Formats: sequence, structure tokens, C-alpha cells
Amino acid sequence: MSDSAKTTVYLDPVDYRRLKALAKSQGRPTAQLVREAVAQYASRYAPPVLPSSIGAGRSGAGDLSERAEALLEGMGQGE
Repeated sequence: MSDSAKTTVYLDPVDYRRLKALAKSQGRPTAQLVREAVAQYASRYAPPVLPSSIGAGRSGAGDLSERAEALLEGMGQGE
């Protein structure tokens, strides 16, 4: 967990007691259960996080993929 972030979560007292009981019955820390629950929820409902390099070379031209062959024509050939 070297690349983790820290946050504070306020839980309903009943939910917190249930979480503690569940963690104890599984022999795991409550924080681990919270991390797993958040990861499952986020993977189900949040859009995927794309690498920051995607779009780094954005040209602004919306038809770039349609013109790829024409744009690459002659590339690599001596002039």
C-alpha cells in the first residue's frame, strides 16, 4: 500500500459496530474491509480511470483516425 491516500469516514454507530464484528470474525482489520468495499463499489459504479498519457498528444482534429492512411503515406521513405 505504498501508493495510498488517507481519508476520514464517519459511519453510523450501528454500521460501525457491524463492521467491527465482521472484521473480528474474519480476523482482519476494519480498514481492510473498508478499502475492499470502496474498491468494489468504485469498480462497479465509477467510470474507469485512464492513464494520464492518454490524450497527451491530442491534435484537436476530430477526423485524424479517418485520415490516418493518407497522413502516413510516404513515411519512412527517403526524400
